[in-house]
Amino acid sequence: MKDTTKTALDTLLKRYPALAACRAEIFAAVETVCDMYRAGGKLIVCGNGGSAADAEHIVGELMKGFLKKRPLPEEMRARLKAAFPEDADYLSENLQDALPAVSLVNSVALGTAFANDQAADLVFAQQVLGLGRAGDVLVAISTSGNSKNVLYAAKTAEAAGLKTIALTGRSGGKLKPLADITIAVPDDETYRIQELHLPVYHALCIAAEEEFFEG
Repeated sequence: MKDTTKTALDTLLKRYPALAACRAEIFAAVETVCDMYRAGGKLIVCGNGGSAADAEHIVGELMKGFLKKRPLPEEMRARLKAAFPEDADYLSENLQDALPAVSLVNSVALGTAFANDQAADLVFAQQVLGLGRAGDVLVAISTSGNSKNVLYAAKTAEAAGLKTIALTGRSGGKLKPLADITIAVPDDETYRIQELHLPVYHALCIAAEEEFFEG
């Protein structure tokens, strides 16, 4: 991990003293996510309600520039120039390099079809099965740690060879023993847990961007 990455994480944690108890787990999660990206993997994220919004938020920060510009690699610019010279400049100047991430909460057609035809609490698990590959990482968000659809996603992830990072509340719930890393923020009230989840996943996104992009 770069020194600048460690500094960025420590700076963010200083702004949220309550998260000091989770420092080791946050750093471990960053290492896991960065190792996954170095190996060519992707991040898969799921959650319900406010945690579903958090899942979308995480993907939004990873798939485009967050704190950095993320210019396209020269190789991709050259390919665009060769294939579409009339549009290459526009594409090259506006597209941004991405860290692959997928939210499981926005597949409306698949989700409703599977819930109707099979089992509503397996909608996330079905997508993990279809999209996940060994070496990918699942970020499973549940404030209680007991959301059935998230638990089934974590179980499917383990069987498929993915690692799981859990974002939960203080107890960790049933999700904790299923995860490789559990970031159990120190609160028991749902909205307060969600308030602390935001700086945690911002830390993950900031660190990943710092590791892979200059500027």
